[in-house]
Amino acid sequence: MTTPVMPQPHAPLKTATASATRASRYRWTICALLFIAIGINYIDRQMIGILKPTLQADLKWSETDYASIVFWFQCAYAIGFLTFGRIIDKVGVRVGYALAFSLWTLASICHGLVNSVLQFALARFALGFGESGSFPASLKAVSEWFPQKERAQATGLFNAGTAMGPIITPLLVPAITLAWGWRAAFISIGVVTALWLLAWVLMYRRPHEHSQVNSQELAYIQAGDNTPTRPGEAVKLSWFKLLTFRETWAYAAGKFLTDPIWWLYLFWLPDFLGKTYGLDLKSFGPPLIAVYILADVGSVLGGWGSSKQMKGGRSANAARKTTMLLCALAVVPIVTAQFVSSLWLVVAIIGLAAAAHQAWSANLMTLPSDLFPKQAVASVIGIGGMAGAIGGMLMTTYNGYILEVFKSYQPIFIVAGSAYLVAIVVIHLLTPKLKPVPLASLSAG
Repeated sequence: MTTPVMPQPHAPLKTATASATRASRYRWTICALLFIAIGINYIDRQMIGILKPTLQADLKWSETDYASIVFWFQCAYAIGFLTFGRIIDKVGVRVGYALAFSLWTLASICHGLVNSVLQFALARFALGFGESGSFPASLKAVSEWFPQKERAQATGLFNAGTAMGPIITPLLVPAITLAWGWRAAFISIGVVTALWLLAWVLMYRRPHEHSQVNSQELAYIQAGDNTPTRPGEAVKLSWFKLLTFRETWAYAAGKFLTDPIWWLYLFWLPDFLGKTYGLDLKSFGPPLIAVYILADVGSVLGGWGSSKQMKGGRSANAARKTTMLLCALAVVPIVTAQFVSSLWLVVAIIGLAAAAHQAWSANLMTLPSDLFPKQAVASVIGIGGMAGAIGGMLMTTYNGYILEVFKSYQPIFIVAGSAYLVAIVVIHLLTPKLKPVPLASLSAG
């Protein structure tokens, strides 16, 4: 009698088990969606900087007219940041971001329909209000979708969109403008980018609600999280209570002092290159693209660097602050930019400063999720964003006055080169240890 040959299950069983226990990685798809949205945000935002010479010639703007239009954008951004922070904490990331995106896209299209300084300022105000929802939504999404040790890395990746948008803008906007005019640039880009909204509504859910997230990835996301998001969870938060915490003020101070420097690059760098090196709509594309490519590298490396330190055992306090101090030092050479005769040397200096800013931001924007429970993250980000926009309003007024009266960027670059060193000192004095704030202490009384 022949002995039957038994099947050998070991190899197939091992493969099946490995497959069954392998964590999904859908959180990185969410990160990609956030990156694209931030890129669109910054295309819409930077178009006015690229088109400044064209708009000034066509609509007869002075330097102070231009500064006034930027000012009202930042004013709306301040109001909207605070408003959307609360809205997103209440209605959630999916609905809140869809609302913000819809508003700013419509406002961007409206830029192509206006004529006067007042009308342009109104369109810009609406754009600023809508765009203010982008970062509270993105950072809250990161706090929902990533464990603490990956948040700076994820923030650095999606925040790279703030430089990717300005890389695309000098390629796209001049081409459309030269072919069909500046109005067509605003309208066509707004219509095409609206497709992102459909993808967002279809693809975004919280991790525990998403069919593409398995139990292994969900457990990884919630690892080390003392306040995981649970279905039906609702906690009453006091907005004014948040203002009593030094941690809130540390984040707000960092944003107040350094956000205006990034806006300096967005709204005035094309003008600086044009006035100093004779560049125009046809020729300042390559220098701008080089600056923002460096900025993109800085964003990714800044987030990766502190995340790697934390995975290696360093505390969030040490990893974040060490990275931010190095970034602050890397910005300092920008104080010499006004006196550099070589175009490509000044591009390298400003590109280094832009890269350092992005690396700085990847870590600064992670602080709310390091310090506060998920339920308060968007509100804290809203407060910080408002502070950053107020700082931007003040610097915009300063820039317009300096350029109108002194015709020089040097006083502006001095502020840019010193702001980060002041900011890191203030942040450290307010939060020496970066200790998390307990959820119970935030509840409204």
